[in-house]
Amino acid sequence: MNNNQGEVVKVSGPLVVARGLGGARMYEMVRVGEARLFGEIIEIRGDDFSIQVYEETEGIGPGQPVFRTNEPLSVELGPGLIRSIYDGVQRPLNTLQKKFGDFIVRGAESAALDRSQEWDFEPAVKVAEAVEAGDVLGTVKESKLVVHKIMVPVGVKGKVKQIAKVKGNVETTVAVIDTADGPVSVTMLQRWPVREPRPVKQKLPPTEGLVTGQRVLDMLFPMAKGGTACVPGPFGSGKTVVQHQLAKWADAQIIVYVGCGERGNEMTDVLLEFPELKDPKSGEPLMERTVLIANTSNMPVAAREASVFTAITIAEYFRDMGYSVALMADSTSRWAEAMREMSGRLEEMPGEEGYPAYLGSRMASFYERSGNVVCLGSQDRRGSLSVIGAVSPPGGDFSEPVVQATLRVVKVFWGLDDKLAFARHFPAINWLTSYSLYQATVDKNANETVDPKWEENRKRAMGILQREAELEELVRLVGMDALPAADRLLMQTAKMIREDFLHQNAFDERDTYTSFPKQFRLLAVILHYHECVRPVLAEGVPLNTLLTLSVLEDVAKAKLIPEDQLNQFDDLEKRITKAVQALPRH
Repeated sequence: MNNNQGEVVKVSGPLVVARGLGGARMYEMVRVGEARLFGEIIEIRGDDFSIQVYEETEGIGPGQPVFRTNEPLSVELGPGLIRSIYDGVQRPLNTLQKKFGDFIVRGAESAALDRSQEWDFEPAVKVAEAVEAGDVLGTVKESKLVVHKIMVPVGVKGKVKQIAKVKGNVETTVAVIDTADGPVSVTMLQRWPVREPRPVKQKLPPTEGLVTGQRVLDMLFPMAKGGTACVPGPFGSGKTVVQHQLAKWADAQIIVYVGCGERGNEMTDVLLEFPELKDPKSGEPLMERTVLIANTSNMPVAAREASVFTAITIAEYFRDMGYSVALMADSTSRWAEAMREMSGRLEEMPGEEGYPAYLGSRMASFYERSGNVVCLGSQDRRGSLSVIGAVSPPGGDFSEPVVQATLRVVKVFWGLDDKLAFARHFPAINWLTSYSLYQATVDKNANETVDPKWEENRKRAMGILQREAELEELVRLVGMDALPAADRLLMQTAKMIREDFLHQNAFDERDTYTSFPKQFRLLAVILHYHECVRPVLAEGVPLNTLLTLSVLEDVAKAKLIPEDQLNQFDDLEKRITKAVQALPRH
């Protein structure tokens, strides 16, 4: 009997049950039917092998063949990843579009990395040099912003027998290594199973903030390089725009963006925007350091899980080169829904709200692959992989299982609020419910590198916002006029913090990104106004006079001060002091 071929006995949507695949293992890739559809074994019961198929199963029926591939779902890693857009199982969408048109034909195959493209390999080690897994053998200039490092594959250790400057495709041999088991040829191409984390020498605690340029995030709820964050929010609250902003502006050298079950028009926005957007540091198009994975809502459900693991494996590969990598997953709720559908078809015992009992552990297996690491190899390299996942809870209910399972493993919670979104306050991140467990680390860094008052100013601003929330309850009961003048002043300062600091226009090129020094100066100006007018109020100056100073118009426009003209903030603070001192006392 041929154990490399079985036959279909049952079809239930994306789930196919096959028999006769003796020796097959969990998560092995198979090809289903005459159309040879992509599939992965996800359950084995006796001689019944349950396969989740990553394509539409229309036309597949009992008796059709199932072919083993004898390998797990793996990705191709090598030069050519940057600027690419793939589907959930790493098929290049631009290549498929040229071959088959705008919609993927079932069973369509194409190599993830273009074999016709040639690359110039520059050696970084010499003949007879001892190398081990993870060491950089040489480099390839992959794009204007990325130097691709060709590393010794995992499990290989020995002396370089042969290496030379080569021009060739990803399958060209660039080096030969003498190992204890004989010579091993190394090409520019590696393959890696997506469900297996790539090994590292050591994981380190996060010590450096990930600068996003978004004031509400960097100042109040910062994220660290190598950290994890969750962006939950109801429909229309701006999750995708937050993800786009992070992909555009986050202080990472490589961006991997995965659209997991999102609407096709949102991925189209990314595809059209990213080639037009300029990288803030180099001025080159953002696509020069970006990899896109698109598994839109009209693509097969089962491929959503694959897309998330495909993306994080590619991200780990660039982290192993010593790069700072940021991965955006939008949205993990769609992935969880796909898990729930497959679990239901497998007739597994459902957990909360029908999700499988292993929802939490599967989520953790994804987020735990982030981190700040010492890369594998004898050369001293550090890399980081930051993971930011959007969650779309039905009806904006943050107590639902996917949000709760995510919050158990991530350290930053950026809770989006539809009330803020409907009030046109963007980013619509609720400053009263969000939190960051990296706060102390980023505060310490910012105190040393930006200004010693960073942490103090942040705490004062948060205190004012929290006091405003308490006073709002009173205002609803007794009205604003019944409040003491000092509290009404505080309400005004809180409004300035909300509107002139936290509110940020993603579509205004002067406001879309704010550096740490400018964030500090902008908040300091608002707090300076508050400190200047408090004693004057006690001296009898009418509150309305203090709330209508002409200089406040300039404070409202301060967010538009260019990054290279921060000295304008000094001038603004002096004008505030002068305007307040010039007021007549009673």
